[in-house]
Amino acid sequence: DEVKQRDSAAGAAVSPMTTAEFRANAHKMLDFMCDYFESVEKYPVRSQVEPGYLRTLLPDKAPSKGEQWDSIMADVSKHIVPGITHWQSPNFFAYYPGNTSYPGIMGEMLSATVACIGFSWIGSPACTELEDVVLAWVAKMLDLPAPFVGESGTGGGCIQGTASEATLVACLGARARARHVARERDGAAYDENALNARLVGYHTDQAHGSVNKAFQIAGIPSANVRSIVATGENEYAMDADALEAAIEKDKAAGLVPFFVVATSGTTSSCAFDPLGDIGKVAQRHGLWMHVDSAYAGSACICPEYRPLINGVELADSFNFNMHKWLLTPFDCSLLYVKDRTNLQRALSVGGEYLRNKATESGAVTDFKDLQVPFGRRFRSLKLWMVLRSYGVEQLQEHIRTGCRHAELFTKRIVEDEKKRFELGVKTSLGLVCFRIRPEAAKIDAADVDALNRLNHKLLDAVNESGKLFMIHTKLEGRTTLRFACGGRLTAQRHIEAAWQLIADTADKLINSNKD
Repeated sequence: DEVKQRDSAAGAAVSPMTTAEFRANAHKMLDFMCDYFESVEKYPVRSQVEPGYLRTLLPDKAPSKGEQWDSIMADVSKHIVPGITHWQSPNFFAYYPGNTSYPGIMGEMLSATVACIGFSWIGSPACTELEDVVLAWVAKMLDLPAPFVGESGTGGGCIQGTASEATLVACLGARARARHVARERDGAAYDENALNARLVGYHTDQAHGSVNKAFQIAGIPSANVRSIVATGENEYAMDADALEAAIEKDKAAGLVPFFVVATSGTTSSCAFDPLGDIGKVAQRHGLWMHVDSAYAGSACICPEYRPLINGVELADSFNFNMHKWLLTPFDCSLLYVKDRTNLQRALSVGGEYLRNKATESGAVTDFKDLQVPFGRRFRSLKLWMVLRSYGVEQLQEHIRTGCRHAELFTKRIVEDEKKRFELGVKTSLGLVCFRIRPEAAKIDAADVDALNRLNHKLLDAVNESGKLFMIHTKLEGRTTLRFACGGRLTAQRHIEAAWQLIADTADKLINSNKD
């Protein structure tokens, strides 16, 4: 206390902890974190609290005087942990994985310690240059085309927060390119507002909702966004012929097609749009093709899965999330572009206070010009530490383990003697889509509503047990349960236990439905 008072009187920063106290409390926090990982399996996977629970437990004002750290941590255990859905649980099979790891956590700790805001090279050279290095490493792991690697030319990568941001940034780059082309062509007659009203974008009805959000933020009228229907006949992938027909119709109407999003590994069913076919259509008509591979891109570090993104060489941009399946804590979404120039046209900002010799030399990257926010965290630290700690071979094995778990769960469904379930679509990577068979429930297959209600009951019963967590989707109107494998702590025994719980719960519901 005397030291704090002396430092405060001398004009030093106010702090609730001395360095010695921080060291001691940090050790306690590390123990808490390790204990959490060792006990996470014991918690209900999905939080069991009701909406608004926390407001009734915490004061309605911030404390006027600082509190003891032990008191704060006691409230974490008492009030915060019950409201956490445990994404790191080995029984988390919802959405797609959101894995963390010890090396990644330590990278986050170091990033928070140095706390640089790496908007420009001069703001912290290591922040910029390490990002360039690790992005090139990952591009080579994925065997991406040379322009994406960024070691020469104008292409390269940039770490975004999420795939949603990456899609928006790519859309803004495509819009900037379309404006540049029109400006060069029309000269003094160029009318930007008129052009904006004519821009048209494309995706499938299986694309992530963030794609429409990107169009909305970019100012593309909703009437100018085309959703190409993808059906089970095509395994819910985009029909490139339907895309081209839509583009030609729009061009005939005097509109300007400028951007198409192809998805490699959709959220609903992990479907893969045909990148080669779509890329050829995009090139014929002058569209920017962006590949959203937020989940499935991770798998392509394995040679046997790399063909899933064949055709990426025709893309203008490619994105996937290290923070989904590759053991890097959220947020770490990698966006690669063949030509950064269009992103800089769309996102570059100036100001006398930003001028410096390094930037003006053109020899460095200022990442502020390749993203929506101005400031940015030192994300590449955690990525670097994950890559160095695991190495490519262990990361590949992690991917393969998740795929084996999905194959095991699929086998249980297919070989089930009671024939209780059917696959909604062919299992893809770590995702299994399934539902109760109408024959097992004695429900007319045409009674989709009744089948949907029964599958929702199964989902709710399993999730409310706290023993695992899944979500659902709809495929051509049919409720389908999603079982997404790939957790770092998930072992074969968890897959077997999950199957048994789902099968037993289905039995009870089917029997009660028959009654």
